[in-house]
Amino acid sequence: MGALLDSFGESFATARTSMGGLSKDLLPARQASMDALLADGLPGPREEAWKYTPLRALERRAFAAADAVPPAIDTSVLAGIPAPRLVFVNGRHVPAHSDLAGLPDGVVLEPLSRTLAEGESRDVNFILRRYDQRSEVFARANAALADEGVVLRVDAGVQVDAPVHLVFVSTQQAGDRAWHLRHFVDVRNEARLDIVEHQLGVADHGHLANEVLQLHLGQHGVVRHARIQSDAARATRFARTDAVLAREARYQRFDLELGAALGRNELNVRLEGDGARLTANGVLLGDGRRHIDTRLGIEHIARDTACELVWRGIADGRSRVVFHGGIGIRAGADGTDASLSNKNLLLSADAEIDTQPVLVIDADEVKAAHGATVGQLDPTALFYLRSRGIPDAQARRLLTVAFCREPLLALEDDGLRRFLLDRLDAALAASLGTDSAVDGAQA
Repeated sequence: MGALLDSFGESFATARTSMGGLSKDLLPARQASMDALLADGLPGPREEAWKYTPLRALERRAFAAADAVPPAIDTSVLAGIPAPRLVFVNGRHVPAHSDLAGLPDGVVLEPLSRTLAEGESRDVNFILRRYDQRSEVFARANAALADEGVVLRVDAGVQVDAPVHLVFVSTQQAGDRAWHLRHFVDVRNEARLDIVEHQLGVADHGHLANEVLQLHLGQHGVVRHARIQSDAARATRFARTDAVLAREARYQRFDLELGAALGRNELNVRLEGDGARLTANGVLLGDGRRHIDTRLGIEHIARDTACELVWRGIADGRSRVVFHGGIGIRAGADGTDASLSNKNLLLSADAEIDTQPVLVIDADEVKAAHGATVGQLDPTALFYLRSRGIPDAQARRLLTVAFCREPLLALEDDGLRRFLLDRLDAALAASLGTDSAVDGAQA
């Protein structure tokens, strides 16, 4: 079976002996997920969804469960992350670092562990979701093992002015640890919410984080959701978002993939209500030996829905960047307007980029387009900068920074755009070796 799944099975066997309250009520569903995971095992290279991200090396590693009490962190890690915020360290909620000030009436923000301890059965129904495909291996592991996460509910008509910050810090701890977090976000009719998700690595470690977020967005609801993944250089991180949009709902999503040795991000969105709209943009930064895998699965089910997807990737050093952009337009989803653009820069002869746009249309009267490119810096633009006296290395950095900034232009909130630009610029400066690229681009 392999050391990885053996360690997951051992963690489950240990956890089930201490389950109480709602956790005990969920035990049959958790057991079914664990049984399916162990029976099917890890997907191999012939599994289409994992074709470009082999799991052979990970399969040989064992991870202990996260301790009940997380290690201490330097509070400077949280500098610049205001309230309201919920903070987790190595998969455990830390009330001392969290601050819920500024939340209006009609908003519930609490750790999943509290819901399991104090809530009712209907409050944790989302955990009962089954994952039937072998390719959903880490979602199955999450369904079996998740005992912590975020529960965020916004009542109908509530407008949350301040962004809610969800902070997940990973730091050094004896041995390699794994934690599985399940998040549920329920934004009801005509409500509005901004979320900033921070996945931060502190110091050097080789832990594994496995997160699943379920989002329900009601009629005329609006959610703007930014996710910044900057985990430690040896970390492994799996993240999955499953979103369902009702009539005239708007979901704006932005992802920065800046860290981890192996990072896989899955974004699945179902536009189930007429007039629902999705904007999902992102930047994938590969350097060193980093492996970044991003998979989009967008399903247009209702009429007059729209999605706009703009993604940029960079591969340098010996890194590998993988992108799958899947758009499906179901029968009856007339009036759909869907577009996908994935452009990538290959900065090293030893790096690799694999991009796979997929468009399946089963409806009439739709507007759809998709495109993907892999190339190098534009020699004409490079020549122009060189002719203006800019050294070759700086010219290349300027063009690379400008290339990465394009997806952020869709962000409507100036403060959030500036916040993300600062983090992107810092990551690019570290990757490209100088701050001059950032200074020049801002000028």
